[in-house]
Amino acid sequence: MKRILLLQTGGTIAMQIRRNEDGAMDNLPSDSLKKHIPELSEIAQIQCLDLFFKDSSDLSPSDWVVLARAIESNYQQFDGFVVLHGTDTMAYTASALSFCFKHLAKPVIFTGSQVPLSVIRSDAGRNLINAVQMATLPFCEVAICFNDKILRGNRSTKMSIGDFTAFTSPNHPPLAEIGIDIHVKHALRPGGSAMECYPVFSEELMVLRLFPGIKPSRYISLLNDNTRAVIISGYGSGNFPVSGEHSLLPFLEACLERNIFMVMASQAVFDAVDLEKYSSGRMARERGVISAGDMTMEAAITKMMFLLGRYSSPYQIRDAYMRSLRGELTIR
Repeated sequence: MKRILLLQTGGTIAMQIRRNEDGAMDNLPSDSLKKHIPELSEIAQIQCLDLFFKDSSDLSPSDWVVLARAIESNYQQFDGFVVLHGTDTMAYTASALSFCFKHLAKPVIFTGSQVPLSVIRSDAGRNLINAVQMATLPFCEVAICFNDKILRGNRSTKMSIGDFTAFTSPNHPPLAEIGIDIHVKHALRPGGSAMECYPVFSEELMVLRLFPGIKPSRYISLLNDNTRAVIISGYGSGNFPVSGEHSLLPFLEACLERNIFMVMASQAVFDAVDLEKYSSGRMARERGVISAGDMTMEAAITKMMFLLGRYSSPYQIRDAYMRSLRGELTIR
């Protein structure tokens, strides 16, 4: 029987409603999950590790490092890993961890729930059973298991607050679908090298989301010595205003003068940024901006944080950012 390490970080799945009038919630330790879902013991030998109990909105890169190191230190002792996590930033953490692990040859499956396990009609039990089952398979991905779908972690984004289908993978098909059987379709294959772990992240970046009426010049003063990269959330295929006080061009030129790395992403979740399609995109390219391609915003941000932490050379960062490192980007 496969050995699976269940890592607890918190979130809705870890909450239990108190049986009193205030309706407050308490943390539910991982060992209690095995008692609530005895079927898990029929799937694998499960060991639990409670790392921390946090609302995922409170998680930061330092927590990603703790989680990555916990998996690294237990990598040889277990066949797979299941991470319990809140849904709000699950796609960020799954993306970040995917970049940490090079030559991953074992499954790292994130799951959680929209409704606490202690509530009738919770989705927690099904998600956790599916995640543990997935973690027993020869599957070398950091993935999200939710509502009978397995999605590549760095291709996922949260799409719903109140529906059981909380996540979608807009530009990549599900890696697997779970029905009577589990059908793995699009997963990466393990390489021959030993797994390497690089849990390094830099927070020296800015994300600028465009909106009609924005005055980008106001944001130039925010560019300082602690800003090494800017990710711009533009329109459509990478468009932005180019005239009058709303023009983004002075902001791009200020970044260029400061040797700040610039990436153009899109507020549209489907398809890819194309900086050759329209004149504004070509103006951006002339000023050193590169495309985020079809990466999710979560992957675009965490990939940049990872590369800023890993490399000091802007040439290394640029080269690595434009390549698909862990299946996060479609190379066209």
